[in-house]
Amino acid sequence: MRILVVEDELKLAVSLKRGLEEFGFQASVALDGESARRAIDFGDINLVILDVNLPDVSGFTLCREIRTRNAYIPVIMLTALGTIENKLSGFDAGADDYLMKPFEFSELLARIQAIRKRSIQANNPLDASRLILADLVIDLREKSVSRAGHPINVTPREIALLEYFLRHQGTVLTRNEIAENVWDIPVDSGSNLIDVYINSLRKKIDNDFSIKLIHTRKGIGYMMKVEA
Repeated sequence: MRILVVEDELKLAVSLKRGLEEFGFQASVALDGESARRAIDFGDINLVILDVNLPDVSGFTLCREIRTRNAYIPVIMLTALGTIENKLSGFDAGADDYLMKPFEFSELLARIQAIRKRSIQANNPLDASRLILADLVIDLREKSVSRAGHPINVTPREIALLEYFLRHQGTVLTRNEIAENVWDIPVDSGSNLIDVYINSLRKKIDNDFSIKLIHTRKGIGYMMKVEA
């Protein structure tokens, strides 16, 4: 597995590279966004460890660029910014995971192994590559969504949210369950984060159709099922 460490703190970057190599990974370092772009375009990279604060570009911006260059490279973002808003910015930019500085190297390894396991499962032909509810289709390999054959433009986080719903279709999911399993963060009772995302998805997949798929269970949460 070839891992690119994008980190402008040279001491940390070298330490991470050495640690990864000790565990059998092939690791390289990019100290800025431009070097990272070249490595991703020509280096056959399998995973990116990406710092948010780079000298020439925001890590969030670079993560979006990585997604346009290669939609399938997993990205773990590193940052000292630990607010929920910053985590959401990372996930919305397309990050697969988010690790707070300072961190234990063992935790980074665990995150890498989890992503590696998901990647192996995703490429296993025995695993379902499509999830379907009525005429809604999520293609997990292509990272695409369509309804009645019409493509729907969704963000990576919206795809993850839809995937979680379709894997639990017919089950009422609380806001905390959704937040913890889709964003890997707790959501306090005063936050309307989940409601905002649900409303956005409703506009995209339900508004133009008589058969509604997303349903609210007042005081409990949300569920997806076929209902006229």
